Amino acid sequence: MTGPWRTFARVLTEVFQPPVVVGVLLLISPAIEPGFPGTVWFGLLAAFFVCVLPLAYVLAMVKLGRITDHHVSDRRQRTPLLLLALASVVAGLAVLQGIGGPVSVAVMIIALIGGIGVLAIVSAFWKMSGHASAISAAAVITVLMFGPAWLPVLLLVPAVGWSRVVLRAHTFAQVVVGAVFGGGVIAGLWWLLRGWMLA
Repeated sequence: MTGPWRTFARVLTEVFQPPVVVGVLLLISPAIEPGFPGTVWFGLLAAFFVCVLPLAYVLAMVKLGRITDHHVSDRRQRTPLLLLALASVVAGLAVLQGIGGPVSVAVMIIALIGGIGVLAIVSAFWKMSGHASAISAAAVITVLMFGPAWLPVLLLVPAVGWSRVVLRAHTFAQVVVGAVFGGGVIAGLWWLLRGWMLA
């Protein structure tokens, strides 16, 4: 596919790339607790460790020519980067716990740790879509947090998945599995942890 549709696919891929999606998710995570939006800065701190630091490293490696692109299209380069991201996320969780951050942010980070860990393992032999995982998890969690009025955000899942297939970044199967993993496993883990830790 060429022309305007391919351009549109590229825009979707860039706007809804995992660091952006997860960053927004972390910013809204304290919304389920009293005191929001006063607690949003905890989400900002979490986003720094979970999104900003790993992305900054990736961009630096791209500039040095050690990584193909900022989406890390080469599967062989993904596992070490995901493990580094995992270390940054764990460090962020430790910092938030140390300063008494809200449980809602910790729940989100722990769910993401589980997701990143699985992606790191799978990436060693198969290129499951991180874009599909991130947008699916974010969309499902948003609906669970704010109710049925937010169901339309689920339409972003097939849209972003379509963009990854059109750009030949992933196969249809890799996108579908990523979406199911994000919406089922990551969002499901968040839901279970939320019920347990906020009970």
